Amino acid sequence: MSSSTLGIGPKSKEISLWAPGDLPFIKPGMDLAEIVLDTTRREQRPLVDGDVVVFAQKIVSKSENRLVNLEDVSPSQKAKELAKICQKDARLVEVVLSESKDVVRCIPGLIIVRHKLGFVVANAGVDHSNVKGASDGDWVLLLPEDPDLSAKNYCLTLREAAGATVGVAIIDSWGRAWRMGTCGSCIGAYGVTTLSDLRGNPDLFGRTLESTVVGVGDELAAAASLLMGQSSEGLPLVVARGTSLVASNGGAANLVRPIKEDLFQ
Repeated sequence: MSSSTLGIGPKSKEISLWAPGDLPFIKPGMDLAEIVLDTTRREQRPLVDGDVVVFAQKIVSKSENRLVNLEDVSPSQKAKELAKICQKDARLVEVVLSESKDVVRCIPGLIIVRHKLGFVVANAGVDHSNVKGASDGDWVLLLPEDPDLSAKNYCLTLREAAGATVGVAIIDSWGRAWRMGTCGSCIGAYGVTTLSDLRGNPDLFGRTLESTVVGVGDELAAAASLLMGQSSEGLPLVVARGTSLVASNGGAANLVRPIKEDLFQ
C-alpha cells in the first residue's frame, strides 16, 4: 500500500473483554459487587474509569433468590390449557404466566410472552438449566424483578468502593424473531448508554443519517456473551474496557420497543 493512502481515515480503536475465573457458585443473598471487588483485587486488575461490569442474568437472579420449586406450584386452568398446546409442564407454564402480561404465541415446544417488564421473550425468561435450589425438587429461575434497579445498586456500590466511574449491565441470551440462534441481550443497566440515536449526524460523505438508532446495550451484551458461553463454561462475569459507553443512566428499559411499533405482532 502506498504511504500516500495512510493517515487519511479515522484512528484505530480497540476494546478488551475479561472474564475472570474461579468465581464462587452463587447462592441467594451473596453480594455480587463484593465478589467483583474481591476478584479484581485477587487478579490485580482493578476497575478503572470507563469499565463496564457485565453480569449474566442468572447470577443476579440467584443472588436475589428468584428461585421457584415447581413442586410448590398449582397450575391454573389457563396454564393447563396452554400446556397442552406447547407440550410443557403445566406448573412451568403457570410460572411463565405469573411473570407475563400477555401470551404472544403458543405452539408445540414454545410459548412466547410479553414479560411484565415489557419485552417479548420465550418462557418469560424462566430458566431450567444450571439451576439448583436449597432442597430436592424441580427448580426454575426467574429473571430479576427489576434488572435496571439491580444494576443501579451494583453500580453505585462498585463506584464508591473502587473509586472509579464504572457502569453495570445485566444480560441474558434470547432468540430473535428474524434470526436463528440465541444472542446476548441487555436486560438491565445503569451508568451505561444502551441506545445511541445517531439521527441527524453526518456519515463519512456528509449525508445526514435519518434512521440510525443503535442498540449498543445489546451489542455489549453480545460481545460479553462470547466469553460467558451458554452451557457449562462457568464465566458469568465480564469486565469490558474501552467501550466509551459509560455515561448517564440510560437503563435497559430504553431498548424495549413500544407495542405500537412492534411489526411482528
